[in-house]
Amino acid sequence: MTLALLAGRHLDLVSAPFTLPRSRVLVFRSSSGDGVLVHTSEYEKRLSECRVLDSVVVTDAEGHMLPVADALPGRVRFALPSRSLSEDVPDLQSSVGDERFVSLRSLNDREAAEATLAFADPSTLSLGGTPGTRVRLERPDGSIEEHPLDAGIRLHIAADRTVTVDSGDHGAALAATATIWDDWFAKCPVVRDDLQEMTAFCWWVLGANIVELPSLGDARAIVPSKIGYVGLWQWDAYFIAVGLRHGDPELAREQLAIAFRFPQPDGQLPDVVHELGVLATSDDLPESDRANLRRAGSQIADPSAPVPLTKPPLAAWALRKVLEVADDPEFARAQLPRIIASQDWWFAGSDLDHDGMPEYGHPYSSGLDDSPIFDGPLPTAAPDLGAYLVRQDLEIAALLERYEPDADPTRFRERAAVTQELLLRMWSPEHGRFLAYGGGEAQLSDTVVGLMPLLTGTLPAPIADTLRAAVDDPSRFALEYGLPTVAASDPDFSPERMWRGPIWVNTSVLVAEGLEASGWPERARELREQTVALVIHGGGPHEYFNPHTGRKADRATTAFGWSAALFIDLAVGLSG
Repeated sequence: MTLALLAGRHLDLVSAPFTLPRSRVLVFRSSSGDGVLVHTSEYEKRLSECRVLDSVVVTDAEGHMLPVADALPGRVRFALPSRSLSEDVPDLQSSVGDERFVSLRSLNDREAAEATLAFADPSTLSLGGTPGTRVRLERPDGSIEEHPLDAGIRLHIAADRTVTVDSGDHGAALAATATIWDDWFAKCPVVRDDLQEMTAFCWWVLGANIVELPSLGDARAIVPSKIGYVGLWQWDAYFIAVGLRHGDPELAREQLAIAFRFPQPDGQLPDVVHELGVLATSDDLPESDRANLRRAGSQIADPSAPVPLTKPPLAAWALRKVLEVADDPEFARAQLPRIIASQDWWFAGSDLDHDGMPEYGHPYSSGLDDSPIFDGPLPTAAPDLGAYLVRQDLEIAALLERYEPDADPTRFRERAAVTQELLLRMWSPEHGRFLAYGGGEAQLSDTVVGLMPLLTGTLPAPIADTLRAAVDDPSRFALEYGLPTVAASDPDFSPERMWRGPIWVNTSVLVAEGLEASGWPERARELREQTVALVIHGGGPHEYFNPHTGRKADRATTAFGWSAALFIDLAVGLSG
């Protein structure tokens, strides 16, 4: 079976819409069963704000609706069951998965009609069908049009979401769409048999989430999701590049290049690069984010002075991993100065209490926005940030030795040693874990950030052993489906609330890497196997998972970029 067919098993047009690389058009199955819906994908706008067509219904010549029969990356097929129906056959119900669609009456012995949907180009949908098949369009303003599909029709979707209709060569559109996806799947990594189907779907997710950012020329950004996350977030770009490197290292490097492209004058890297600019301070936040912060009672929803917004320092880690698969010394030498400047910024611009250990000035800069470590006052000194800073300085030193042999990496190794000593001051013998400090006050929540110091690989043995015991404790982090972001025994644990208990693929990957760096490769492999099993059990690379059920958490985004990319990276590593 081809990889596209394997991926197609997961294209339900609900959690995974029909779309095309570089396209901003999304096609979903209607929840009522009445055909499909068409939306656009736009920065900081909900789908409800991006309506294109409320309903596109395909019918046969007698007006009987053709339900969605199946979907593949290159086309959606509308069809009645492939057998004749006579007058004495009772009403037939068609269903796909668990969702019931439409009751179909007898069709007077005629064979079922069929139609297909494809892309003529990133902004144009093409439909074609057997003779007598028609498409009925219901626009948001309530107007209705009908068109025969015999020769094929095209729906041109403009930037303002208006739709124009004309005829076109549907066969050519089908072929063009198929070629785009065939070329994409030709790059998909081949992995262990039990991981191949989900790897194919995750590879589809990465391709489907490619968008063009017109303000950056022909830049191709892989966004976290075309549903609500249309931009290149710095941290997401790192994780996405790590998975993407196995099939398309050039596109992986492009993700890093976009993330590094707009440093602030002091070296800080922006949180987000999007089609309207960048998000680098709290002044750049869209009003919807400010409103969410106010609802949460945040003290920094409306700060008196701009607060820098960035993401944790994993840039050198991501660069090194991408270069491991396809070395590119010129690219490395071009990016290293910006990574170094961003690392220096943490110490010069985000050591807000001037004690030598940088802090998070805003929860968004941690990547773990809703973590209980931010329930206290800001700024927050956190053990994960300390661990990332140690790791990044060591990564920078190693990259300089490899690509800039005349440079002196001494200051980076010396700073890593100093930062590790400051990190060890966050260890609480009383609580047996690393603690975060908000405004100087200890934050006692038992969270995954307390496990991240394993990434240094150089913790004192008693501390490392205690963290390993926490990872293995079924009352805290060793849950059936994986590693929760807050210990199950902690009062702040919530199985559904973002970073307060659900399992996230990226934190599981980082803890596994920490276990390996700290001398436990077999335990790291067990956690990696558990993580890929979770994604398969949960039905796809969701944003985060309920740790009790192993299923998508209610409010989590589906077809999520870094979950897909890291699944691929894990699958490749576990297949070696």
